[in-house]
Amino acid sequence: MKNLVIENTAPEHDTTTHVSEAKKAKVKELAELMKKKTVMVISVKGLPSAQFQDIKKKLRSKAKIQVVKKSLVKFALDHCGIKELHGLVKYVEDSTAMLFSDRDAFEISGILADEKSPAKAKAGQIAPSDIEVKAGPTSLLPGPDISALSAVGLIPKVENGKIAVMKDKIIVKKGQEISDAHASIMAKLDIIPFEVGVDPVAAFDGDEKKVYADIKIDKEAMIEAIMSDYARGLAFAVEIAYPSADTISFILGKAAIQGDAIDALIGEEKVEEVTEEKEAPVENTDEVKADEAVTESQ
Repeated sequence: MKNLVIENTAPEHDTTTHVSEAKKAKVKELAELMKKKTVMVISVKGLPSAQFQDIKKKLRSKAKIQVVKKSLVKFALDHCGIKELHGLVKYVEDSTAMLFSDRDAFEISGILADEKSPAKAKAGQIAPSDIEVKAGPTSLLPGPDISALSAVGLIPKVENGKIAVMKDKIIVKKGQEISDAHASIMAKLDIIPFEVGVDPVAAFDGDEKKVYADIKIDKEAMIEAIMSDYARGLAFAVEIAYPSADTISFILGKAAIQGDAIDALIGEEKVEEVTEEKEAPVENTDEVKADEAVTESQ
């Protein structure tokens, strides 16, 4: 590793400022950790300290998390000897930490996604989705809360000694900033629209020597997408009669329905033929015999 010396443009008689031994040790430790398979920049913005420590504890056997000053992280990235790691520098901010692991980055992202906790809204936050208040009774007593509910566009009414909301209402749309009034009402109505946890920002794959951004995993959305793709694929496979363990029962069922339809169609045609035969005009026997006699005499 290069000598840990930081250039300084201060006084001419002292052109360099040496890094303290403690900082040298920390940079050396970071540079060594950066040899792991996965080096990940994670966001800990807004995460309570107790929850952060709990997540670190749960990940102890799978990953190591270091909260270090941005300047030291960037310095370590510049001196770790792996040039591709420099791609992580632009993702390092004051509210980020570093995660190191011998496991795949997307596996770690999946684990982090499972370690989310519900969090109440705070003024100034951006709504992650439409925040709606449903019509119905609340636990609020008549009083100042009636005005507070009205102030955010709700229609309150006193019913059975409690305040009720008379109509569904989206009080904050996705992407809008949450005001003090909105945050207060959500807290009163026990609406918890946020989740807090450690969010992956970007990761370096030591095997592929590549930096991957946007590695945050939304398991619910992913499962929904997989189910949708499966449904479309299954319908297409049944349509082209592609046999497999998943399609064979549908193909046979479809064939049976089509067979019944064909049988019904054939049966209808037979009925029509018989009906036509029955309705055909019957010749007069006496007239036929007379015609035959005239023919013979001629």
